[in-house]
Amino acid sequence: MREDVKKHIKEKLALVPNLPGCYQMKNKDGIIIYVGKAKNLKNRLKSYFTGTVTGKTVMLVNDIVTFEYIVTSSELESLILEITLIKKYNPKYNILLKDDKSYPYIELTNDKYPTVKVVRNLNRKRNKNHLFGPYPNVNAARRTVEIINRIYPLRKCATLKKDVCLYYHLGECLGYCKYNNISNDVINKMKEEIISFLKGDASIITKKIEEDMYKASEALNFEKAQELKSMLDDIEITLKRQKIDLNRKYNFDLFGFYKNNNYLSIQVFFIRDGLLFGRHKDIITTVDDEAEEVMEYIIKFYEKDHLLPNEIVVNENIDSELLQQYLNIKALIPKKGDIKKLLLLANDNAKVALTEKEEILKKNDEARQNAKKELEEALHIDNITRIEAFDNSHLFGTFYVGGMVVFDDFIPNKDLYRKYKISVDVKDDLSAMREVIYRRYYKVLMEEEEAPSLIVIDGGELQVKVVKEVLDSLNLSIPIIGLKKDDKHRTSSIINSDLVTIDINNKSNLFLFLTKIQDEVHRFAISYHRNIKSKGMLSSLLDFVPGIGEKRKKELLKSFGSLKKMKEASLEDLEKILNKDVASNLYQYLQDLEN
Repeated sequence: MREDVKKHIKEKLALVPNLPGCYQMKNKDGIIIYVGKAKNLKNRLKSYFTGTVTGKTVMLVNDIVTFEYIVTSSELESLILEITLIKKYNPKYNILLKDDKSYPYIELTNDKYPTVKVVRNLNRKRNKNHLFGPYPNVNAARRTVEIINRIYPLRKCATLKKDVCLYYHLGECLGYCKYNNISNDVINKMKEEIISFLKGDASIITKKIEEDMYKASEALNFEKAQELKSMLDDIEITLKRQKIDLNRKYNFDLFGFYKNNNYLSIQVFFIRDGLLFGRHKDIITTVDDEAEEVMEYIIKFYEKDHLLPNEIVVNENIDSELLQQYLNIKALIPKKGDIKKLLLLANDNAKVALTEKEEILKKNDEARQNAKKELEEALHIDNITRIEAFDNSHLFGTFYVGGMVVFDDFIPNKDLYRKYKISVDVKDDLSAMREVIYRRYYKVLMEEEEAPSLIVIDGGELQVKVVKEVLDSLNLSIPIIGLKKDDKHRTSSIINSDLVTIDINNKSNLFLFLTKIQDEVHRFAISYHRNIKSKGMLSSLLDFVPGIGEKRKKELLKSFGSLKKMKEASLEDLEKILNKDVASNLYQYLQDLEN
């Protein structure tokens, strides 16, 4: 930390009161890089600058040039403000939960004619429906739904059709679309049995399957008997709970944790009807007090598409009253008994998980820091933090899309990834790059978004030159590097903003992390095209035409049905559906497809 920054911070610390509040750490660009709360602002802020710090906290302190704080009247007010500011600014040193940990639930709808299905999106209003889960094993959830739908003749279609379908003839639906005199008693009995099954009592369903299996066997229908036997095995495997049984119908989520050397390992146990239904685990790097980090983690966990239970169980050093007030549910700290034993078991699991991975995490963190230092020395730039990398992809040499990935200290920040649909008249990589870079940094300029420390381009001198021209036109000064490949298509050197070639050692940490960035942005851009293709070629291609959104796309697909018929249409035919400008765009676009 520079002497002038040290002096500034020391002067500010002298003025901080011994009161509860929320604080925000800022970097040299005035960007908020960390938000925290404290019972005593003065003591907490002093601990960053006067105590011994390690790991990720060192990186945070080195980034800080100033701080701000807001005094609050209570800890709850501090917590609400902290979470609000984290949501608003997404500071890079606060906990960033992974985006692939949203677990599925099984939903039994409370409609007149109920359905059962696997759901992930819990934001919709589902208060009237029955939800079971979460299911950490998505295959178990899908197989469970499949078993229920095979055994019980529930409604299978999303909307009632005009006549019965194959499911009715297979005996797996009661024909709700045609027969409206189905007894409520029949439906309610099915629902009761399904709810009992999803709560862990498989006896009724197992008995039904066994009876059908014996009937099939007696009728010499051995194929069906074997199929039913497999279904019994599936129930045993996919619905089998772990060994812990609390012998009471408890329903809660339990949070155990273990911290060592700036690494926080968290284990979440999902207890449903007294059984350990499943678990979730994470290991994160920390910069704050472990109790504060766990509390922030729990709040983010439930804001990230996890169903909030009626109760949670936490360790004794967590402020359960504060959590209870914020989440508006019970937060318990067990003192003894089976739940206390279960909490200790979760803590032990957290310790085992961290012990197994800690050495790997340390080596990876050291490699990242070495790569960061190598890059800063090679480019003569101080403190490279945020990197934005770009790549383009195309179909048949046209229909370009662009992708941008963001790395904070060489860690991917997937919340900031962006996709770009590029104008249809773009026919080459350089034009595509020019458009994407302009759109991205025009937005940075106009909306005062955080600019990166470095831009990474997958290409050589020509690509770097194009990016520099765009930035110059916007009066922006952001360092650029291009990743130049050798004749074997392997990255061998980097090209800086002055078009100077800098060789890099292919055994160095820098080489490994630049390759990681290069692979990630390439994967992201390619996956955008694959996603477009998966939605159907005709619908996908229409995405590239200016002025055509979802509504117009549906009208065109309904009128023409195929790309071939649309190509054969005259401009006048298109103008019957679209206005003149959009019709002209589409007509020219379709003609270009032929050439």
